[in-house]
Amino acid sequence: MAREYTVELPTHSVGVLEWGPEDGEPLIALHGFPDTAWTWRTVAPLLAAEGYRVAAPFLRGYAPSGTPGDYSVRALAADAIALHDRLGATALIGHDWGAIVATTLAGDPANPYPRLAALAVPPLAYLNPGRATWRPWLGATLRQPRKSWYIAYHQLPGRSERHFERLVRRLWRDWSPGYDATDDLEHLKRAVPDRAHATAVIDYYRSRDLRPAFAAPRTPLLYLHGANDGALDRRYFDVAAPRFTPPSRAVLIPGAGHFLHLEQPATVAALLTGWLRTSSGEGGM
Repeated sequence: MAREYTVELPTHSVGVLEWGPEDGEPLIALHGFPDTAWTWRTVAPLLAAEGYRVAAPFLRGYAPSGTPGDYSVRALAADAIALHDRLGATALIGHDWGAIVATTLAGDPANPYPRLAALAVPPLAYLNPGRATWRPWLGATLRQPRKSWYIAYHQLPGRSERHFERLVRRLWRDWSPGYDATDDLEHLKRAVPDRAHATAVIDYYRSRDLRPAFAAPRTPLLYLHGANDGALDRRYFDVAAPRFTPPSRAVLIPGAGHFLHLEQPATVAALLTGWLRTSSGEGGM
């Protein structure tokens, strides 16, 4: 059972779910769109069984967290740094927008986390092709617009807000084919209960300044990607993976879609545990 509490940041209050022993090594796990902190309900208990204390905040704009009005990458990264200051976490794990925050911090000299993991989204700096990766890059780039239609849709004033429930149901279905998202969508209804909250979470895609997210990683990073991901073309994994050099790692998970941690929690938890132990000097997987 998750513990629930509130953390006060400089700009707003943040609702947090927490699993694991209160004296366990603290980790922070960030969710993405369209999702909530409850996305970690299957992986976090497995990490807790290994002695970790997993704190999963609701990102700004998602109730019960506040809606401070700035939904830029800089603001999200600042929240992650502030959460580190409040909770003293030794690692950050992120999925989707949470992964963008993790990879942004990996390239930030001010990053306080010695260990980072990104699920479903690689460092944006690694998506440029090299001599050996231009073929998969071209294939991915030609196909990705069909998967990213929702980003353009979000730019239409009020359109995504009016059709939010139908939109997010489609995204879950398209991004993780075959996965039953009934429980996740119920959690999302409570986190995005009205049009004001819908506007807040969609405004992530309306922020124009993505420059911090394009910084090359400086901190070792674990990147996990589902082979059946319907949000980001699988070929982008082939573009990004060669850029990861030890101790960083990139792992493709067969049979998993965009929400890989919900589809294959045991596999994801084992990879995260191995990464955390290896990167802290406790031994390999």
